[in-house]
Amino acid sequence: MKVNKKNAEHYIWGERCDGWHLVKKSDLSIIHERMPPNTFEVRHYHEYSRQFFFVLKGEATLEVNGETIVLNPQEGYEIAPLVPHQMFNRSDHADVEFIVISQPNNRGDRVLTGD
Repeated sequence: MKVNKKNAEHYIWGERCDGWHLVKKSDLSIIHERMPPNTFEVRHYHEYSRQFFFVLKGEATLEVNGETIVLNPQEGYEIAPLVPHQMFNRSDHADVEFIVISQPNNRGDRVLTGD
């Protein structure tokens, strides 16, 4: 079956961010996410999941284990399990849209770092 943002399972995370499950299986998760201006996720790591973030639109700032990485459209970054990370949209005016692929699915695998 074809999948897109219109027919995918939608959820809201944080205060104003959106996610659409494009693939939601136990061994693989692919999510299209949108972060409005001046939003961020909570710093965390995954015990088992490896993740790959790929920016579609806007400029994302990814903090990975203390290092700041700026991702522009058509750029991506892979994060290994157990590596603390946090995504930010530091823009005052533009959304960030990106794809995040997790293998295996990261459901129940997220550990907050408390930083």
